[in-house]
Amino acid sequence: MVIAAMFGFAVWHLRRQAAERERAAAERLANFMAQSLPAAQAVPRATQVDGSQRQDGPQRQKLLMEAASKAGEAGEAALSIQLYARLLARYPDTSFAGLARSGLEEQKRKLAKP
Repeated sequence: MVIAAMFGFAVWHLRRQAAERERAAAERLANFMAQSLPAAQAVPRATQVDGSQRQDGPQRQKLLMEAASKAGEAGEAALSIQLYARLLARYPDTSFAGLARSGLEEQKRKLAKP
């Protein structure tokens, strides 16, 4: 019985450590993406959050916008299109909508070129 309890504790402890590592990696990625754009190119933050969006909506919108623009700059047009589409699907009335639509069209043109 003690061996089963020790095994269960070990599994629980390893799962908790893995979750903490995942959370830390996601936080590092978010910080990197937020700092990767120079201040002059930074996208303005959304000023209004309607009732359907959670409080962290503007931060997620900004991260999606920055990730999509970085993917486009890196030559990953398909990934950039997916990120722009996700931003527009989740937040259709965001202040980033105009930028996202123009970026989406630009990436579609790049992807269509042979």
